[in-house]
Amino acid sequence: MANTSGKFSPAQMSLDRRNLLKSAVAALAAASVAWPRGVFAESAGPETTKAVLGYIALTDAAPLIIAKEKGLFAKYGMPDVEVVKQASWGATRDNLVLGASANGIDGAHILTPLPYLMSTGKVTQNNAPTPMYILARLNLDCQGISVSNEYKNLKVGVKADALKAAFAKKKAEGKEVKVAMTFPGGTHDLWLRYWLAAAGIDPDKDASTIVVPPPQMVANMKVGNMDAFCVGEPWNEQLVNQGIGFTSCTTGEIWSKHPEKALGMRSEWVDKNPKAAKALLAAVIDAQQWCDKAENKQELSEIVGRRQWFNVPVTDIVGRLNGEINYGNGRIAKGTKLGMKFWRDNASYPFKSHDAWFVTEDMRWGKLDAKTDIKALVDKVNREDLWRAAAQVAGVSSKDIPASTSRGKEIFFDGKIFDPDKPLDYLKSQAIKRAEV
Repeated sequence: MANTSGKFSPAQMSLDRRNLLKSAVAALAAASVAWPRGVFAESAGPETTKAVLGYIALTDAAPLIIAKEKGLFAKYGMPDVEVVKQASWGATRDNLVLGASANGIDGAHILTPLPYLMSTGKVTQNNAPTPMYILARLNLDCQGISVSNEYKNLKVGVKADALKAAFAKKKAEGKEVKVAMTFPGGTHDLWLRYWLAAAGIDPDKDASTIVVPPPQMVANMKVGNMDAFCVGEPWNEQLVNQGIGFTSCTTGEIWSKHPEKALGMRSEWVDKNPKAAKALLAAVIDAQQWCDKAENKQELSEIVGRRQWFNVPVTDIVGRLNGEINYGNGRIAKGTKLGMKFWRDNASYPFKSHDAWFVTEDMRWGKLDAKTDIKALVDKVNREDLWRAAAQVAGVSSKDIPASTSRGKEIFFDGKIFDPDKPLDYLKSQAIKRAEV
C-alpha cells in the first residue's frame, strides 16, 4: 500500500520484491513438474562429489595423485575425492570388498587382473564375489624383475636361462629358492612366472613363490629373504641405488608396451553414480595426459616422492620414469623407450584384448578355472564404454580414441604370440602351465 504521498516506502518495496521472487520460484517449480523427465538430469552435476580411492606406493599410481594434487577431481565436479594409501594389494582387496560406506574404499589404483579375481570370488573371503569394473588403464610398461647380487656374475637378462642351473644347485644343497611378487595372479606374479617359465624354470616346482608388498621388497632382499622379485617402480631403481641387487630386465622387454595397472571401481558404486564415475574418470584421463609430458616428469617425481605419498627420494623415481635405466650390473641404458607411459600409445584406454591375456594367464596358472568363458568375463568387467564417454568429457581428440576394443596380436620376447581371438591356442602352446587344455 502507498503512503499518503502516493509513494511506496523502502520497507514496502523490499517486501514486494520478496513476494515477487517467491512467486517466480513457485511458478518455476510448478512448471518443472510438468516437463519431461531428465530435462534437468542432462545438465545436473555428479550424483555425489565424493569417492574414496586406494593406491599403493608405486609410480603408476601417479594419475590418481596428480588428479588430487592438481585439483582435477574438483575441475570435473568431484572436489571431495580422497586418495588413500593402502598397505598391500591384499589390503586393497579387503577394503574394496567393504566399500567406503563400511570404512573401506570405492575404487583403486589396482593390478589389472584383481577386478577379475574379485568378480569371480577367487580371492575373496568365502569365495563371495565382489563385482568390479575396470574403467581405465593407468599405464604401460616400467615394472622390473630384479635379482639378488648372489647371481651377479651370471649373465641374467631378459633371458633367465642361467638361473635354471643356479637354482637347481641351490636346491640340491638343501636351500630354498624364493622368488617374490606382490599378489597371487596379479601382474607382477604373471610377469615373473612368464619370465621363469620361458627359461624352463617352473615357478611352482623349481622355486617357492612368495608374496611381499611392494614397499617391502628392497628391505626383504637386503636381509636375504629372496633370490628374485618382480615389482613396479620405484622399488627396482631403489634396489640398484642401494647396491643390494640388480635388474635383470624391465617388463617392457618381456612384452613391449604391455598394459599394467588399472583404475578399478566397485560395480555397485558405478551403477549407482554413473555421472560421478564419468566425472572421476575424466579427471584421471586429464591427469594421465599431464603425467605423460616430458616437461612434467621432474615435478611428478617430486610430488609422488613426498612423505604423504611415497616418502621416496626423487632419484629413485625419475630415472626409469624417463626410460633411463641403470640395471645395477654394469649395464646402463639411456634414452630407451622403456619408460612409463601414462597416455601415449593409447596407454589409458582399457583394451579388452589385453584383459583377455590377463584372464588367459590366470587360467594358465590355476588362478581362474580353465573352462572360464574369457570373452563373457571380460565383457562383464571391462567398461571401455565409460572410458569413451569420459574421454569426450575430458576433451580428448577423436584421433586419440581407439576405433577397436582390440589391439590385435601381441608378441612376447620369446616369440610366443597371443591372438585375442584364439586365446586357447596361446594357452596350449605354453609348455609349463597348471591348466589342462
